[in-house]
Amino acid sequence: GGFFGIGAYGVALMTLRGGLSFWIALPLAGLISAVIGFLIGLPALRTKGSYFAISSLCFGVIIYIVAGAWINFTGGYTGLVGIPTPSPIPFPFLGEISFRTQTSQYYLVLAFLLLTLWAMHRVVYSLQGYNFMAIRNNETLAEAVGINSFRNKMIAFVVSNFFVAIAGGLWAPLMGSISPSATHFVLTFNFIIMLLLGGIATLAGPIIGAFTIPFLMDSLHPLGHFRLVFFGALLIVVMIYFQRGLMGWLTNAWHRGKNYYEQRKGGKQNAAKG
Repeated sequence: GGFFGIGAYGVALMTLRGGLSFWIALPLAGLISAVIGFLIGLPALRTKGSYFAISSLCFGVIIYIVAGAWINFTGGYTGLVGIPTPSPIPFPFLGEISFRTQTSQYYLVLAFLLLTLWAMHRVVYSLQGYNFMAIRNNETLAEAVGINSFRNKMIAFVVSNFFVAIAGGLWAPLMGSISPSATHFVLTFNFIIMLLLGGIATLAGPIIGAFTIPFLMDSLHPLGHFRLVFFGALLIVVMIYFQRGLMGWLTNAWHRGKNYYEQRKGGKQNAAKG
């Protein structure tokens, strides 16, 4: 949530007060978030388990406090309003593509989503990605075969901070305003719930979670605050019985169905030969 807010505030300040184009401010905000992530990761990534979770959560709280208290820079708890929409993209002989309508903004976000998925797919199925997965599966064994755990964690941390800042930088101009709530640690928990419900260790899982959670929130809105009790129970069930989330369950169901079909097909062929 903190790095999401850094990207959002970065784009908002650079376009609203700095006069930069959105297409320049967006990658700059991502780079700023990556650099801050590198500096934070130097001490934080030397911790493990709950200690890392606490240290990263504290950083998010610090960002929230700074965003609310630095009135002259961030606008304080009132926030920033009037953030310009993304700059139009000119095309020779075809005019320009503007992003003033919700439809065009939707396709803009969709394009960035597909680009991010392509980049993540390239990372996962590269030599670097295999190092990441080796550390995820067994960090001790990965270090025993010569993989530098700290360096690879730092790379993963910096890359993730860059992409989450890009998400925040897209969100701010489309909303038109921003407040410190964009950096709140509750946003971090929402991201975690989306990931766990959709499915960790998958590319499609976070997308499923990102679509499912808002739908459930709207459906359970009449329950008021009691819907959080439902989400707590749902999260417990998922963590115990569906550790890879909905995507993992769908993948397992697909493999079971495929194996059943192949067994039936093999049995029929054997019966025909007999």
